[in-house]
Amino acid sequence: MYLTMFKSKLHRAVVTEANLNYVGSITIDSELLKSANILPGEKVQVVNNNNGERFETYTIEGEPNSGVICVNGAAARLVQPGDKVIIIAYAMMTREEAESFKPSILFLDEKNRIAEIKDREVHGEIK
Repeated sequence: MYLTMFKSKLHRAVVTEANLNYVGSITIDSELLKSANILPGEKVQVVNNNNGERFETYTIEGEPNSGVICVNGAAARLVQPGDKVIIIAYAMMTREEAESFKPSILFLDEKNRIAEIKDREVHGEIK
């Protein structure tokens, strides 16, 4: 049996653009993708802290070290530049793999630079 487990997260990323006329996806600074262990084309869930919207899309690489977080296509109606979002990737793994797996959790600052990296979340911690 495979379990769907939390694999990676960009926590409190700031949306820099919303492009309704693009065909779809979310453009993310390629260095953030690498650091979070998220591949171009990988399915992600996006949670908007400002309005509660949740949606799924796939990633495309943005300019490295640009801090770009651009929601494209129809999902652009669900965000505004300046909104804080959580971008989450999941992975299918066996129970044995899941028991030892450590996720990549990137806490970002206001300019979408990495402020901290962790490999677990603790209930009650506020970031």
